[in-house]
Amino acid sequence: MFRKLFCLSALLLTCASSTLAQQSAPVIPPTGFAGLDQYRASRIAVFTDDYGQLQRYRADDATVKAMPDGKGRVVFFGDSITDGWKLDNYFPGKSYINRGIGGQTTPQMLVRFRQDVIDLKPKVLVVLAGTNDIAGNTGPMKTEDIEANLASMAELAKVNKIKVVFSSVLPVNNYTERSKDFYAQRPTERILELNRWLKDYCSKNGHTYLDYFSTMVDDKGMLKRELAEDGLHPNDAGYKIMAPMAEAAIAKAMK
Repeated sequence: MFRKLFCLSALLLTCASSTLAQQSAPVIPPTGFAGLDQYRASRIAVFTDDYGQLQRYRADDATVKAMPDGKGRVVFFGDSITDGWKLDNYFPGKSYINRGIGGQTTPQMLVRFRQDVIDLKPKVLVVLAGTNDIAGNTGPMKTEDIEANLASMAELAKVNKIKVVFSSVLPVNNYTERSKDFYAQRPTERILELNRWLKDYCSKNGHTYLDYFSTMVDDKGMLKRELAEDGLHPNDAGYKIMAPMAEAAIAKAMK
């Protein structure tokens, strides 16, 4: 009798554990894009353990904070377009610090804003963000929520006497097979809507607007084919266009 009760208890415990495991398994809502679904599934550990990815630059930030305050210190803050920008190659001899993290959205950037921006005491902050919000990397985002996050960054910077340069969201194209999903995830209408808000917000609040979009867009309203291999991330030709524009915007903000 005891043996039967023991076996029954073990069976019930196994079933309960299996049911609990199934219930606790994360369910990722489908986006309609297989690549984006796979990306979101691959980021579960990041989203749950270090949402803002503070660990990425923690050690480097400690090194920068130990240095004497640089009068020309500039932080480039953004996603993969910033992350992939080798600033030393395009701005030699400048105190420009790259704090881009591939795939990030504005709510993630807000989480690390104090560590990766405020605590570094830059003179100028150059923000390039929003394309991944539109794509839904961390879930569906309303345009007004993206705007609110960007406004929060600007307000935090202002309180800490940091000049702000807001970059326009770049256009995207679908000229290659690789670029089609990136383009479909980022409707041009939403990019233009966010850029209009950014330009207006900068005008009303004394920030500098850096309009990459108008220079890099082609006659079809898409990113010029020669500026990106995948339709989204600038190649060397793209960064060579962006660099002098960023330099001019930084100089304007420092006045």
